[in-house]
Amino acid sequence: MKIVAFNGSPRGRKSNTDAIASAFLEGAQEAGAQTQSFFLAEHKIKHCLGCLHCWLKTPGKCVQKDGMEPLLDAFIHADIAIMASPLYVDNVSGLMKNFIDRLIPYMNPHFVMTESGETGHEKSATPHPDFIVISNCGYPEQSQFQVLRLLFRRIARNMNARLVAEIYRGSGGIFGAREHPMIKPIVEEYLALVKQAGGQVVREGKILDATNQALEQQLIPTEIYIQQVNMMWDKLMDRGRQAKAEKQQTTE
Repeated sequence: MKIVAFNGSPRGRKSNTDAIASAFLEGAQEAGAQTQSFFLAEHKIKHCLGCLHCWLKTPGKCVQKDGMEPLLDAFIHADIAIMASPLYVDNVSGLMKNFIDRLIPYMNPHFVMTESGETGHEKSATPHPDFIVISNCGYPEQSQFQVLRLLFRRIARNMNARLVAEIYRGSGGIFGAREHPMIKPIVEEYLALVKQAGGQVVREGKILDATNQALEQQLIPTEIYIQQVNMMWDKLMDRGRQAKAEKQQTTE
């Protein structure tokens, strides 16, 4: 089994998103999977032009020559593609949205009536990998991922793929403080669960229910998390105001 992760965080290798995705891939690799990671921030990906040349003039290939080409090749040769993105305005990041839009060359333009009674795309001759979604956000509640939970079900449906697993993590801000003595054991315990989930997907074809339930549990009480986040922002904003005042003094 080959699992390829596409990380849509602008922070790339230093992102909270990567901390979670890497733990998952580590568990999958230990269970026997071949794994690979791509950081979309390191590839110049232009937005889809909507020209439909990839269906009509250059079937299966986008007319744009950019950093998407190696990503497309890795995507179609994967058994499972991990779509990893921070939550931006209730959605995926712009990098991830561009990447998803540029997957259109491998879709079949013909319409069919699906089992759900809706119109969808006919299954493509080019095999698509199944999907896993990994996302985190600064808000503490798991309810913040309602849009993504629906979005990737629709994407999988349109691409005739299976949504194998979803890992959503509220309170993502704690990953930035994971070396703090009080935060470190919480983060380590959570990432150990993610690693376990990666192994289960390879061995069982899914994340087991007990692991899914544990992954959805709140990491820190909401009131405490909000208080700490606001204190952090107050410190950062005070630091910014101080730096601005010092700069003004040096120019006077």
